[in-house]
Amino acid sequence: MASHGKPLPLSRLKVLDVSQVMAGPFCCMLLGDMGADVIKVEPPGVGDQTRRAMGFVLKGADSGGFIALNRNKRSVELNLKSDAGREAFYELVRGADILVENNRPGVAARLKIDYATLKDINPRLVYASISGFGQTGPWSARPGLDLIAQAMTGVMSVMGYPDMAPVKASVPVADLGAGLFAVYGILSAIIGREQTGEGQYIDASLFDSALGLSIWETAEYWGTGDIPLPIASANRMSAPYQAVRAADRHFVIGAANPKLWQSLCEVIGRPDLLADPRFAGNSERMRHRAALIAELEQSFAARTAEEWVAALLAAGVPAAPIYNYAEALVSEQAQAREMVMEIDHPVEGTIKSLGFPVKLSGTPQQVRYPAPLLGQHTEQVLGEFGLGHDAVAALRERGAFSR
Repeated sequence: MASHGKPLPLSRLKVLDVSQVMAGPFCCMLLGDMGADVIKVEPPGVGDQTRRAMGFVLKGADSGGFIALNRNKRSVELNLKSDAGREAFYELVRGADILVENNRPGVAARLKIDYATLKDINPRLVYASISGFGQTGPWSARPGLDLIAQAMTGVMSVMGYPDMAPVKASVPVADLGAGLFAVYGILSAIIGREQTGEGQYIDASLFDSALGLSIWETAEYWGTGDIPLPIASANRMSAPYQAVRAADRHFVIGAANPKLWQSLCEVIGRPDLLADPRFAGNSERMRHRAALIAELEQSFAARTAEEWVAALLAAGVPAAPIYNYAEALVSEQAQAREMVMEIDHPVEGTIKSLGFPVKLSGTPQQVRYPAPLLGQHTEQVLGEFGLGHDAVAALRERGAFSR
């Protein structure tokens, strides 16, 4: 997107990204997309483990997963296990606004980069920890993965179909949700700092985030006392609202109110369904959902999914084809919304990247940097934070970084 000549909303904020893999890097990428100066602090020689161990590798050494999660960042190599590395890191902390880390609880304290240590260096620092289960509670020391969080929050228990083996949401909702909730907490703390002059500590977790997204499921459980079960593509609060089979393939419909239900029955030529007491209202349709879908699919079998989608949309009934990613990414809507961008990378050349999922009219986001090479900006950043050439050379000699 082209710049409107105005500074991006977060352009005055400096972020230290001391995280790896997904939740923390995703959080920091979102801050970077809004203009924050994100400095990714990585272990010398190896860097973020996602560089090597997450998905396919393209032309260079870094994986496609790393490149997708780390645009609009600069990379600094620092050995935080060494005195020299910590000294350099503390200089970065003095000038930073935000720090994001996703070590297991206790690791940051052992490295002497925990909030209690760093707030004495910079009381204005907003420090966010993202972990599997949070910093407190009997499970806090457990390893935290998206799979684990989905399993232990109930998310996996409602995925798929009844009587099938457990499945997880393929999109890592716990990881990405934790990153999003962390951004929400960080920016709230930054606004609060304007009033108090002080930063604060933010404790985000995959477990809390996955539970926090379980709105319909918990409402059903507390409202009825029934444990929510898998319902495939259906909705817990209305019917019909799911995938249905046409003559050639499945498509989706959402007739979630009386007007839409009537329109749907008119389009498929089934006035008898309007008179059927099993389907008189949403609560009745929910109770008899299996019979309802069987009746609808009997009618939908007469035409193709494309034909039904066109007819239903013309009548104002929400309906859509089910796309795979190859289809979704080239759709006219994805193109109109600029949800696929091309970025120039120093090793990979021109690569595709997902666009910005939120649009700002006055200060549209920009890709200022592609995902950085490991340690690409070490000396540049240390210099910007007040360390002269001799000081940087001395830190290198003492093992703070490798180049």
